[in-house]
Amino acid sequence: MIQLDDTGDIWTVTIDRPDKANSLTHAMLSELADIAERAGSARALILTGNGTVFSAGADLEAAKAGLAVSDVWERLSGAIARLPGLTIAALNGTLAGGAMGMALACDMRIAVPTAKFFYPVMKLGFLPQPSDPARMSALIGPARTKLILMGGQKITAQDALVFGLVDRIVEPEDLLAEACSLCADTVAAKPEIAAGIKALCQG
Repeated sequence: MIQLDDTGDIWTVTIDRPDKANSLTHAMLSELADIAERAGSARALILTGNGTVFSAGADLEAAKAGLAVSDVWERLSGAIARLPGLTIAALNGTLAGGAMGMALACDMRIAVPTAKFFYPVMKLGFLPQPSDPARMSALIGPARTKLILMGGQKITAQDALVFGLVDRIVEPEDLLAEACSLCADTVAAKPEIAAGIKALCQG
């Protein structure tokens, strides 16, 4: 249910469970984290999904069994954040719940026009993963972060672009090509230069 193309400088990871809205099990999250932890040799990493939803977050049955509060989410987002290459979330559709963490950990987020963004942890009675509110606040500010996490608001792609939650809106048929295009200069540069610029941008 996780597809990996690691044949070139750009690794593309696809969540492939469209019949379940790409909801994530513990095994899927662990596989994603394993990939991110060994992707240091990749010049760029693109995360995307199959179908019309990027990910609905935790699989319902797995969430009831404790996945919603598992540290595997934090393991995954931390591994993505530590990568020296460029990381892009190519959001083929709606991004919900704990799946938000992996996208927030990426350097850039691009999304199709129909994507929506929501993170209903408070309604469900859970705290978000520890790094997610800080990463979201760094992108869109504390008030808008509270709008999503405490106000329970579902944000459209257009609002996400205005907020700074996504960096570009792209038609579905162009999504992966656009992500690869954004990686082109990083792939062409010396690895130490690309990693150095990324480190400077992060402060």
